[in-house]
Amino acid sequence: MHLQNLQLINFKNYEEAEVQLAPGINCFVGNNGAGKTNILDAVHYLSICKSYMNVIDRQNIRFDQPFFSIQGTWNKEEQEVNIHCAVKMGAKKVFRRNKKEYEKLADHIGQFPAVMISPYDRDLISEGSELRRKWMDGIIAQFDRKYLECIQRYSRVLEQRNALLKNMAEHRLFDRESIDVWNVQMIDLGHQIFERRKAFLDEFIPVFQKHYSAIGLDQEEVTLDYKSQLHEHSMEGLLEMYERKDAVKRYSNAGTHRDDLLFQIKGHPVKKFGSQGQQKSFLIALRLAQYEWLKRHLNTTPVLLLDDIFDKLDHTRVERLMQLVSDQFFGQVLVTDTDLERVEKIFSDSNLQCKLFRVNDCQIEEIGVKLSLNE
Repeated sequence: MHLQNLQLINFKNYEEAEVQLAPGINCFVGNNGAGKTNILDAVHYLSICKSYMNVIDRQNIRFDQPFFSIQGTWNKEEQEVNIHCAVKMGAKKVFRRNKKEYEKLADHIGQFPAVMISPYDRDLISEGSELRRKWMDGIIAQFDRKYLECIQRYSRVLEQRNALLKNMAEHRLFDRESIDVWNVQMIDLGHQIFERRKAFLDEFIPVFQKHYSAIGLDQEEVTLDYKSQLHEHSMEGLLEMYERKDAVKRYSNAGTHRDDLLFQIKGHPVKKFGSQGQQKSFLIALRLAQYEWLKRHLNTTPVLLLDDIFDKLDHTRVERLMQLVSDQFFGQVLVTDTDLERVEKIFSDSNLQCKLFRVNDCQIEEIGVKLSLNE
């Protein structure tokens, strides 16, 4: 599977642009702020129905314009599929497949997978648990439609339960019958989410560890530690235990919305004890494991998006990453970088072919068609 072409109108800093992509490696070179990353983000939109950088759709509309449009043609199983995304101020986001609008965006998720590796991935380590839960849920949901519906329902139930707790506190009463309506649903959905996350990590962690060993310079022990209140208590027991605290705090203190993933190296948090190089290797290994997991379960090859990572990695890690990319395991790859000479050397040393583009002030110029840079 690969993306054949991409057309942008009023997307971020692009007034209008079109690019024809190779099924293999495509590299976009230009200065910071030229618009390279926005090309990758547009591909992410066509895959995941949202921006990688900014999930508020209207904030991705070009300044002083009423809408943006992204359109691309995917080649999947030798069939061409046109996907069109349009966001207009004051209107809902529209996604069309071959000119037919999706009834639910969830129907698109997992059809055209893409995985981004970006400097912004560091937020997975530095930020709070919500971001790590969303990352994990986003992977599972691309394969498991029932799970996607489950987490969406759980979110709505949690919102209603919290609203009820707040209302009861304001009126100084505790309505057992009303709270039980939401408790019953939380119990069922919470157990389903916990079991699915646990099963996912049992399969995912060895894949992640394999990729870390391939990228990392040292053979440190790394793992993902799933923290959940449900490891020690049932959902029913948790709601009973936290009933009084919920009433006082006016929100739900127990459930799978409190889960977290601890990123560990040598038994310690990578956030505190991992060097910059170890943290970078950790994050790249996470994304490569995500790529492999999706490829295996969706039975299709995702697009790999590498955003400005050569500048952030030492030569040895770049070399090892490109060795992996050169493997037939990977399909279409889109790369951005600021240094043309560096890109030429990396691909020449790796004996890889790529289609090369120069990006300057939101103008995309093709400067090499499937160029073998070591010839």
